[in-house]
Amino acid sequence: MIVVVRHGETDLNLEGKLQGRKGLALNQTGIEQAKKVKKELANYSFSHIYSSPQARAMETAEIITDQKAAIDDRLDVFDLGEADGLKKSEVDFMGPIPNPEFYNGVESVEGYMQRIFAFMNSLKRSLPMHQHVLIVGHKCTTGMIGAFFKGVPENQNIFIYSSNNGAYKTYDFN
Repeated sequence: MIVVVRHGETDLNLEGKLQGRKGLALNQTGIEQAKKVKKELANYSFSHIYSSPQARAMETAEIITDQKAAIDDRLDVFDLGEADGLKKSEVDFMGPIPNPEFYNGVESVEGYMQRIFAFMNSLKRSLPMHQHVLIVGHKCTTGMIGAFFKGVPENQNIFIYSSNNGAYKTYDFN
């Protein structure tokens, strides 16, 4: 079973700002959310623990498991470029992402999908049967992993599969 957790809340989440690679560590609410997930998953023994390289994701994984996660750059948050840290209400969006015509450095959706799917395909090939795996990432990560299992929506809005802060979903390769 694959357990995919979105990191707990940060102050940027609370302030309604886009949080990419310039993100913050968990706030007190985020720490409590991670502790709640830990209790909910207490009966699972994870053979593999993976995290985005962002501090908020690594901290969430460590709270849940009392262990350091293996960091995989393919799980990094979608690069928001110059829109990183801006209030969502002030950003010009092109669909679900900041408009790359207005903000330099915004990652392509296709590139993001390729790296998340590459991670998941690698995991699928290497994972022994009946293993429990924890993956901690971001709104975009939880959404794209959902799309890996359920298919990319026609409108490409993977956020329909995303989890809220400190929430998780489970999947199975079988």
